[in-house]
Amino acid sequence: MTTDTTKTTRAGFVALIGAPNAGKSTLLNQLVGQKVAIVTHKAQTTRARIRGITMEGNSQIVFVDTPGIFTPKRRLDRAMVAAAWGGAEEADATALIVDAKRTSPEHEGFQAILASLKDAKMPLVLVLNKVDEAPKERLMQLAAIANEAVPFAHTFMISALSGSGVDDLRACLAEMMPEGPYLYPEDQVADLSQRVLAAEITREKLFLRLHEELPYATTVETEAWEPRKDGSVKISQVIYVERDGQKGIVLGKGGATVKDIGQAARKDIEDALGIKAHLFLFVKVRENWADDPERYRMMGLDYPGRA
Repeated sequence: MTTDTTKTTRAGFVALIGAPNAGKSTLLNQLVGQKVAIVTHKAQTTRARIRGITMEGNSQIVFVDTPGIFTPKRRLDRAMVAAAWGGAEEADATALIVDAKRTSPEHEGFQAILASLKDAKMPLVLVLNKVDEAPKERLMQLAAIANEAVPFAHTFMISALSGSGVDDLRACLAEMMPEGPYLYPEDQVADLSQRVLAAEITREKLFLRLHEELPYATTVETEAWEPRKDGSVKISQVIYVERDGQKGIVLGKGGATVKDIGQAARKDIEDALGIKAHLFLFVKVRENWADDPERYRMMGLDYPGRA
């Protein structure tokens, strides 16, 4: 979108928070206009804060897609929840995304998030998602209860999947951004390195392919990124699992499963980054990788000291 240089520019951060599977990553991709966050039907897919950037008129909005807010049980869980609330505290505005299809007004998690936002200092926006799949009575109840508990500046009813209502939400958030110079080049859509985005795309395909068989104890890291003379890139990635049995699941019979994952990931990497890619996947066992501070650093998470 072009900007009018005669007008005052605005730029700021909007945190997208909510329970796992509320549709935050799907909404981020819609708001930005292309894929910058991975999306699966598996809860807690997003682990770190991912920034997607878009221009709306003379406003630059930096959306921060945060991990879902839930009751943490493991060290990695605590790091993810801390990242979510940290993203909200550092933002110029916060949008609470609610899965209107599955959330009841009495839902414990919904009520807990509202209680945590009651004394928030930044402007708040309520976004009821999946409204095309939710009964109108529930939508009205969710909106009423949320606005009674928290002083939301605006309430939107959208479908992140279809894009319905997203343009109005983006325009509203653009007006809420503080005056100031742009924080990123106008054509940049994500504050995420190509290596990290490529690893996230492979992790998405891993979850989609093995969501029933594979636990959460997996991660993907890009170990090598080698540009070639023909303009293509050789990408070497490692899928880390915690046990030998999990390695066999990822590899599949004769390596068929990891081959399928690699083919799907390569296509999305090429589409997302606009490059020709040669993707090589390796599966390694690293016991207790979720207790390794270095893995947290690579995911952009703070390492919780307490086990």
